[in-house]
Amino acid sequence: MGHADSGGCGDRVEAATGGLVQAGLNTTQVRVGSIMSDYLKEIDSLSTLCDSRGSTWQSISPEYAARMRVQNRFRTGLDIARYCADVMRADMAAYDADSSAYTQSLGCWHGFTAQQMMMAVKRHRQTTAKSYVYLSGWMIAALRSQFGPLPDQSMHEKTAVPALIEEIYTFLKQADARELRHLFVELDEARAKGGNVDEALARIDNFQTHVVPIIADIDAGFGNEEATYLLSKKMIEAGACAIQIENQVSDAKQCGHQAGKVTVPHEDFLSKINAVRYAFLELGVENGIIVARTDSLGATLTQKVPVSRKRGDLASKYLSFLQTTPVDNVADLKEGDMAMVQDGKLVKPARLDNGLYVFRDGTNVDRVVLDCVTSLQSGADLLWIETEKPNVKQIAGMVNEIKKVVPDAKLVYNNSPSFNWTLAFREQVYGEWKEAGKDVSAYPDPQTAPKGLMDAAFDDSELAAEADRLVQQFQRDGAREAGIFHHLITLPTYHETALGVDILSEGYFGDLGMLAYVRDIQRQEIRRGQASVKHQDLAGSNIGDDHKEYFSGENALLAGGEDNTMNQF
Repeated sequence: MGHADSGGCGDRVEAATGGLVQAGLNTTQVRVGSIMSDYLKEIDSLSTLCDSRGSTWQSISPEYAARMRVQNRFRTGLDIARYCADVMRADMAAYDADSSAYTQSLGCWHGFTAQQMMMAVKRHRQTTAKSYVYLSGWMIAALRSQFGPLPDQSMHEKTAVPALIEEIYTFLKQADARELRHLFVELDEARAKGGNVDEALARIDNFQTHVVPIIADIDAGFGNEEATYLLSKKMIEAGACAIQIENQVSDAKQCGHQAGKVTVPHEDFLSKINAVRYAFLELGVENGIIVARTDSLGATLTQKVPVSRKRGDLASKYLSFLQTTPVDNVADLKEGDMAMVQDGKLVKPARLDNGLYVFRDGTNVDRVVLDCVTSLQSGADLLWIETEKPNVKQIAGMVNEIKKVVPDAKLVYNNSPSFNWTLAFREQVYGEWKEAGKDVSAYPDPQTAPKGLMDAAFDDSELAAEADRLVQQFQRDGAREAGIFHHLITLPTYHETALGVDILSEGYFGDLGMLAYVRDIQRQEIRRGQASVKHQDLAGSNIGDDHKEYFSGENALLAGGEDNTMNQF
């Protein structure tokens, strides 16, 4: 890095202007518009501090210290949580005003994947606005547990979630530091070569951070309400501004797209919502967001029977969904059976040998609606409805019922890789065309050939094209028609990593040899302008060189130079 000579604390004017006097510019020329650059204000403030320490700090450059401050504007996880919570609240308000202003995220299992996602978003869209990171409990279990790969059943270490949050923000902050370092180089070059210093300063002052909200999955709270509170605190302290919690039994939690899901009564779930809110408030993150997830659409069982104190209360409504049989006399009861009064009649709830209670068929949607309304009325900010397929009309049907009670209800939706998106939308189009009287004889009937429409022979068909159009429009349609504020894919980087490694391995260990890497990775990195092609720079080599120069001056042993292979790119 070609640093301008910013001098020590004794050269206050020189430090505050960062060498601009040497370049023939006065201090009025380094203002951005009519307002002095924030960057220069930082230098000036540090110059005053250095001067106050006298000669003992004469080797400290205020400008170098200012650069380090600007590169690390978030000093704690709580700073991040407060900042990101405000971002999310503003985004929620924008969505309420205009449903096209929805937000999106990808699930990331490592800090590096999150970093690369946000760097890509910023490079391609020139902004990080409306883009978040999702932290999936599924991916924690599958990829980040010390036990090794685990199913999504809350068996991984509690500490793994806060650890990944901290890791992600470490990588996002490093992306900030790297990009700002490049801007500092531009500023130094503008000073040295008589370029537009104002523009260089404006780019520094208007820098948009890669630090964005994380929606973090706390599963079912990893225990009782106290356990939920303790883990929430750790997640918030690591930087989480939004915590997603689900209404399954904590110690019997199942993946949302698998069988065996068991829900808990509302009272149990609401106590955990309270626990998360108290954690936010204790830590001063007053705008913290709680995402309440319901698995009731796929759940057929409940853990326990809540206590109803009067007809029509919340527990009573929950009990009304149970599968029951009438009890006419004591002979209808076996030893150990339980009976209850419903609508003035004695009934016996269906109970399995494991003690779990069974819901009546056909109650799933009604339970979802009650879950969501209750959560929003009890402190949750956003909803998550786990569905078995991606169908906008199905989602909208439930959300519209919720909105009758809570008009501004908003949904976080899982665009799950567990769905076969190709098959689901081809079947949807087939059904719609058939209902409309359109000839579908050229296509296999999903009723008789359940996976027939997946055949590659139909990839270029009219039906496939229409299905792909609906997939492409899914986010926009869902945001407009189904109240979906946030679209996420839970575990895309799991699949992307698996696919990428498979393709590379096939070629490299096969006939392509080194060409598999050169053609499909390195050449693409270069032509797409990806930072990863200069992996030393991305990993912080140049930042490290800067610091060595700051600390050691001319004695610094630098990694950069003519022999650095990064110069090939």
